[in-house]
Amino acid sequence: MPTAIRVARAPDGALHYAIPCRPEQLPAVAPRDLSLGWDVARAAASAEHWGPHRTLRFLDDGAPGPVLTLADADAACWAEAVDRLADLQTLPGLALCLRLLALIELLGRARWMTGLFAIGADGIELHPALLAAAATQGLDAAGRFDETEMKRLLSRRIAGVAAGRGVDAG
Repeated sequence: MPTAIRVARAPDGALHYAIPCRPEQLPAVAPRDLSLGWDVARAAASAEHWGPHRTLRFLDDGAPGPVLTLADADAACWAEAVDRLADLQTLPGLALCLRLLALIELLGRARWMTGLFAIGADGIELHPALLAAAATQGLDAAGRFDETEMKRLLSRRIAGVAAGRGVDAG
């Protein structure tokens, strides 16, 4: 699979990415990288380090594929922070960014996940099994996590912890 991501800056400052694969083909990331990305992006949001809007055009064997737009101020901020950390012109950097955004989106809609994170004075603490699952679970064509598959994967990982086997790394 080609790995070069082409980026162009529009006159308004928006960034346009041509990505040589589909979101489903993006690589897994290490849970520690996901945790670090979360912390860096959260710090950037707290400091109001906003980033430019980004348009992600995925290609499927050179043919047009899905287009994702990161125009929301928070998504643009997180993307900018991850770009500084992991370089969004690389597939691993882009995978990290989309996994973080997919995790936020899933946390917002999946009520069953409330026991897998805690909100405190220092922000949100994520359960290690949740980080491991989000680091390795594939994305769908829209760059999101499949809720049913994530629930299945987390049930298996947490059952492993309860049985004394530790967190399954993937």
